[in-house]
Amino acid sequence: MIDFFIVLVYFILIFVTAISGAKLTKSITSDEYFLSGRSLKWPSIALSTIATNVQGYQFLGMMGSAYLFGLAQANLEINAMQGLLIAAFVFVPVFLKHKITTITQFIKLKLGSRIALCYSLVSIVLFSTITLGAALFWGAYAADMVFGDLLTFISSNQIYRISILIIILGLFSAVYTYLGGLSAVVKTDVIQFFVLMSGGIIILFVSVYQIGGWSQLFILTPEKMHLHLPANHEKLPWTHMFGLFFLNINYWCANQTIMQRSIAAKSLKHAQTGLMVGGVLKYFMAVVIIIPGIALYSIIDQPLVDPDMAFPYIVKNFIPVGLRGLILCGLFASLMSTVDSTFNSIATMWSVDIYSVYINKKATDFEKVQSGRRAIIFSLFTALLMGLFLLFLKFENPGSAFTHTLNELRYYINCGIVVLICSAILLIKPKHSFILFAFVITLPANIVIQLLFPEINYFVRAFFVIILGLIIAILFNKNKIVNRAELISYDSDFIKKSGIVLAFSLIALHIIFH
Repeated sequence: MIDFFIVLVYFILIFVTAISGAKLTKSITSDEYFLSGRSLKWPSIALSTIATNVQGYQFLGMMGSAYLFGLAQANLEINAMQGLLIAAFVFVPVFLKHKITTITQFIKLKLGSRIALCYSLVSIVLFSTITLGAALFWGAYAADMVFGDLLTFISSNQIYRISILIIILGLFSAVYTYLGGLSAVVKTDVIQFFVLMSGGIIILFVSVYQIGGWSQLFILTPEKMHLHLPANHEKLPWTHMFGLFFLNINYWCANQTIMQRSIAAKSLKHAQTGLMVGGVLKYFMAVVIIIPGIALYSIIDQPLVDPDMAFPYIVKNFIPVGLRGLILCGLFASLMSTVDSTFNSIATMWSVDIYSVYINKKATDFEKVQSGRRAIIFSLFTALLMGLFLLFLKFENPGSAFTHTLNELRYYINCGIVVLICSAILLIKPKHSFILFAFVITLPANIVIQLLFPEINYFVRAFFVIILGLIIAILFNKNKIVNRAELISYDSDFIKKSGIVLAFSLIALHIIFH
């Protein structure tokens, strides 16, 4: 009962925090609702950005993948530093200079309205299906994997039980995001960051204790303590980092859900500091998520049939009553911090990019906010359907590392978005038709390469597809490339030096754990 009491208190705290100060009257402005009045400071930017990034799939999917593949899985965490530094020093200064509300507005400014509309629609579809659906699925699935025996009062059938959890968690997150906008998202994300980190730290130290200390990782599982696996590895060859480089640009620089906090920053200094601190937090998240999976490999004698059971196994076997409630809160926090941010981004993009431009050009601030709120309601239904569909896929193939299955689905679309955002930042007044063609060609190129060369890792495939798109975009705009000196901006020498130190820290990690 103490575990359920802890969870109940957590939900009450989140809801009260979210709706405090919420405005339902016509006095609310669109800047207040969508961008928290452009007043966010660096601690809120750092904590909310990383809380949004961390999902249940990291605790289950990535920990399960670390159980299978070892430290190489950490590449997906630590290499976020590269994306965050590019965001901080290349993209955010431009976004703040033009005072945009959405990434679409930047693309429209640089690449025209047709391409901007394509980007916005593709992003809204992606967010309202795979992004939201995956977050809801992982949150509900993780809760049931760990606490299924205590949740039988919902249903004795596991699939029905997880389905009901998906619906409940989706509704809860949608309600407080609907009421409070970005302010509610950021306030709750700060709480949720500390909750999910507390749960993660407990899992980390319990796992390390079970094997006898940190040094035992290198003694018991030396083969799993390498960041770089052979080039012929099925899921994580060292060559995957080429594709990961570009996909990090997509996620950390061209993703409305992530960038919305930086766009809402009080100043460039706060935006850049927040993103760099976020990069340091990603290093810590790599330790919290990856090390327990590696430790578990040396703890148990019989291999796990489903690698995604690594996290639940640790909780069920090594975590006492009371602390298990905190772990469950951490799982819910990882879910809701992603879902609420995505709901808010969908509302922002729909209202600013679609409703105000194509449906109601004379919309008042209140009408824009109401339009965004309706988008939240619609995306809730699409998210629930996708969450239930992913649940079906998982139970159809329980033995796979499901995090990589979801990545493959995302990257079919993300490759084109990388081509767009890189073209927008690298080119001056490019020919729009060629950029649009470069964007569109990435989808069939992805499919063709997969059909002709099925053995190619999906990260490597993404790299070739993105390079193809960029070659097309740049080839027909050879004389319109931005001067390299104009690409990088920083608020002060201290921030510049901090960025250089962080860049070298990433290089050092790859050398040390090669």
